[in-house]
Amino acid sequence: MVASHLSTKESLIMAAPKKSTSKHVEFAESVDRDELAVLLQKELNKANKSGEKVSYFLDEEDDPTEVTEWVSTGSTLLDLAVSNRPHGGLPAGKFVELSGAETTGKSLFCAQLIAETQKQGGLSVFFDSEFSVDKNFWAALGVNVKNVNYVPFVTLEELFTKMELCIGSFRKADKDRLLTIFVDSIAQASIETEMESEHGVTGYNTGKSMIIGKALRKITGLISKQRVLVVFTNQVRYNMNAGPFGEKWIVPGGKALPHASSVRIRFSNIGKLKNPTTKEVYGMECQAQVIKNRCGPNYRMAAFDIFYDSGVQDRASWIDYMKLHGIISGDGRGYEFKRKDGTKVEFKPAEFPKLVDGDLALKEEIYQSICDHYIMKYKVPNSQVVEVERTNTENDDITDKSVKED
Repeated sequence: MVASHLSTKESLIMAAPKKSTSKHVEFAESVDRDELAVLLQKELNKANKSGEKVSYFLDEEDDPTEVTEWVSTGSTLLDLAVSNRPHGGLPAGKFVELSGAETTGKSLFCAQLIAETQKQGGLSVFFDSEFSVDKNFWAALGVNVKNVNYVPFVTLEELFTKMELCIGSFRKADKDRLLTIFVDSIAQASIETEMESEHGVTGYNTGKSMIIGKALRKITGLISKQRVLVVFTNQVRYNMNAGPFGEKWIVPGGKALPHASSVRIRFSNIGKLKNPTTKEVYGMECQAQVIKNRCGPNYRMAAFDIFYDSGVQDRASWIDYMKLHGIISGDGRGYEFKRKDGTKVEFKPAEFPKLVDGDLALKEEIYQSICDHYIMKYKVPNSQVVEVERTNTENDDITDKSVKED
C-alpha cells in the first residue's frame, strides 16, 4: 500500500457524482414496440384508481427501476464496485447495508457519505443506537455538523416510527431534495419486549427479525420513488452451524435486511498501518467486498488505506490500483503515466493529489483509465469460454482476524 500521508482535503476531493440515466444495454430504437404490450400498459394504468402510472417500459425515462442519483462513499474504487459506472456510489432510493466486525470502517463511511450528501445539496439524518459520534472527526472529514440531524434511539419500534415521520415531513416540505438516512447500528438496537424484561439469557431475535421485516416492507415504498438513501450498519457473527461448505459469517436481525437491501458491503480490517520509526499505529488497511448488488456485478472488491486522522486515502488507492494493473510504471520513488496524446507525466506519490487536483483534464483522464480497467462490460450470452476458479465456500474471502465467536 502507498504509505504517503495525504491531507484530509486532498484525500476527499473527488469528481462529483453526476445524475445518470444511462443504461448498460443499448436498446434498439429501430425495433417497434409490440402493440399488445402497449395495450396492456394502457389498461393497467387506466385501472389504477389513483390515476398514477403503474405500468412502465424499461426504456422509458420514468422507469422506476433506474437509479438516477448516486452518493459517493469517498472511495473511488468502492464507488465503481457498487455502481459499475463512472461517477457512481451508493444508489438513492434504495436500502444499503454496511457490515463488518468492530474497527472496520462502517461508521467512518457513514460520515463520509454525509459529507458527500451535503456536497450534493442534500441533508442527512443520523439515527444512533450506540450514542457514540466524534463530531470533531466528522468535521475534519468535511461534514457540516450544524446541518446533521442526530437522533439517538434505543428500540427498533422507536427507530422506524421516527424514520417514517422523517421521510414524510421532509418530502412534504421539499419534493426534490436529496435525503440520506443512516442507522448505526441495527445489531445494537433493542426491542420493546426486551427492554421490559429482566436481565438474563432470553431470546428476542425472532421478534427483532419480524419488526425489521414489517418496517422495511412499509418503508420500501416510501423511498423507492424518492431521492432517499437509507444506510444501515450491522455487525457480523461467526456462524457456528455453518458446516464445511456453509456460510461462515452471518448478521444479526434475521434475513429481512439482507433481502431488502439492494447493496450489501462487507468491510474487513486486513492490517495495521504503523509509523516505521515510532511503530505508532495511525491507520488500517481496509478491504470492502460488495456481497450483494442489484446495481452491478456481485463480489467486486476495493482495497484502500484509512488514516485515523483523515479517513479514506482515496488518491493513494488510485496509485495502488494503477500500479497493480500497469496503468502507471515506476517504483515507490516515482511513477510515470502515459497520456492519450503520447506525452508522459512523471510524479512522486506525495505530489500526486496536488498534481491531479491542479489539472482537471489530467485528473479526468487518469480517472477514466481506472474506470476502463475496473468497470465490467456486459456481453452477449455464450459469446466466450473462460477458465475460472471454482469454490464451494461462501464468504471465504473475509480475512478479518478480529471477528470472534459470540
